[in-house]
Amino acid sequence: MAEGGCEKGLLEYGRKSSPPPFLLKTYMLVEDPATDEMISWNEEGTAFVVWQPAEFSRDLLPTLFKHSNFSSFVRQLNTYGFRKIVTNRWEFCNDMFRKGEKELLCEIRRRKAWANKQQAAAPVLTAAPNQSSAATGQDHRFDEDQRSSSTSSSSGFGTLVDENKRLKKANVDLNSELISMKKKCKELLDLVAKYTHSEKEDDHDQLEADERPKLFGVRLEVHGEREIIMKRKRAEISESASILLSQPCK
Repeated sequence: MAEGGCEKGLLEYGRKSSPPPFLLKTYMLVEDPATDEMISWNEEGTAFVVWQPAEFSRDLLPTLFKHSNFSSFVRQLNTYGFRKIVTNRWEFCNDMFRKGEKELLCEIRRRKAWANKQQAAAPVLTAAPNQSSAATGQDHRFDEDQRSSSTSSSSGFGTLVDENKRLKKANVDLNSELISMKKKCKELLDLVAKYTHSEKEDDHDQLEADERPKLFGVRLEVHGEREIIMKRKRAEISESASILLSQPCK
C-alpha cells in the first residue's frame, strides 16, 4: 500500500510540475515573433491578443492543435481560467500566463467538468446546512462560468461571420473599382489614338490643300503657324484627359 501510494504521489507531482500541452502550445504561439501579426502579447505582457482570428484559425491552429476551429480554442482557454478582457478585440488574460514567465504555467489548473461537479456535490446534500450552502454557491458560480464560456464561443463565431461578410463586401468594391479603372484606361488610350490619327490626317490634308502664298513657285512659311496648331491640339488632348481623370470611379 505504501509503495502504491508513493507511485501515485510521484505521478501527481509529475503532472503538477509540467504544464498541460495546450498551455505550452499556446505559449509558443504567443512568444514566436513570426506570428506577431496574428497573435502576440499585449503591451504590458500580461495578456495575449488574437489580432486576426480568421487567419489564425486557418494557418496556425492546424499546425499545433490539429483543427481550425477558433471557437474550440476559446472554449479550451475558458476551461483553464482565461478571461476575455477587452470587448472590441480577442484579448485573453490569466494571472499565471505572462510574458517571460513560462514557469508559471504549472500553476494553471484545468476546471473540472460539470458532471464531476454534480458528483462531488451529491454527498454534500446530507451535510450541515452551511456546507450545503457553500457547495450550492460554488455550483452556481461554475454554472455562470459555463454560460460565459458558451456566450464567448457564440460571440467568436459571430465575429468570424461578420468579418467574412466585411471581406466579401470589400472584395466586391475592389472589383468594381478595378473595372472602372480599366474602362478609364481604355478611354485614355482611345483618346491618345484619336489624337495621333487626327494629327496625321491634318498633316496629309495640309500637304494636299496648302494655301500659303508662293514666291517664285515656292510656298512661303508662315512663322509659328505649325507651333500654334500643335499647341492648340496639345491643349485639347490635355483638357480631355483632365476631365476624364477627374471623374470618380464608380
